[in-house]
Amino acid sequence: MAQCGLPPLEARMLLERALGKTPAWLIAHAEDAAGAEAEQAFMALADRRRQGEPIAYILGEREFYGLELGVTRAVLIPRPETELLVELALARIPENAAVRVLDLGTGSGAIAVALAHERPQARLTAVDLDYAALSVARANASRHGVSVRLFCGDWFGALPGESFDLIVSNPPYVAAGDPHLAMGDVRFEPQRALAGGADGLDGIRAIVAKARAHLGPDAWLLFEHGYDQAEACRALLEAHGYREVQSWPDLAGIPRVSGGISAPIDGQNALK
Repeated sequence: MAQCGLPPLEARMLLERALGKTPAWLIAHAEDAAGAEAEQAFMALADRRRQGEPIAYILGEREFYGLELGVTRAVLIPRPETELLVELALARIPENAAVRVLDLGTGSGAIAVALAHERPQARLTAVDLDYAALSVARANASRHGVSVRLFCGDWFGALPGESFDLIVSNPPYVAAGDPHLAMGDVRFEPQRALAGGADGLDGIRAIVAKARAHLGPDAWLLFEHGYDQAEACRALLEAHGYREVQSWPDLAGIPRVSGGISAPIDGQNALK
């Protein structure tokens, strides 16, 4: 393992997978020699990692908000910074209340599953454009015993006439020409879940504009965005009449989530 050329933590995680053993077992048997079959399996996994494949895809899972979630190449790998969006949403979902919550572009279902796990009485709905992604989200919801309605569609297209008390989203927000799309782990992830048009704001524009017709009175819209997009996102929200518009920083102090309270349409919300 020492000669595999990987950081110790990653090497240990891959060895656990190759052996099919727990971290505790590995510590207790640290001096044991691995069999030829296990060593071959480990080296195959290590080779994939050395070629740049994200360890989450190699292992098929990633922890998010204290939950182990299954991931495949059909979905974006859940990031720690997205936990801020979950925390802000939870602060707006009273415990034991049947609040209607919509997660747009759910991918692995990380946000929806985390919210449903923390607020079992909430009524979660999640949408994604990709059937393969929805399959992953469905498996994650089942894995953690939570109920999430899943729909395939483009933002609100699959939900005509439906209204929600809270809408959350981690939409694609990277500019299409950003060189980071071809670097590191990101180059293995689905581009449709990352690239948001020329300036990265295409999806956010659509969500901000269309959400008004699907938000109940005094309902919040919250969404994640890029490190340099907070000002533009607040301007979009204000232009569409949202109230209490603001941005929140992640643990690194970077504005990561913006949102506001729904604006009436022609004096009243379109849906009740």
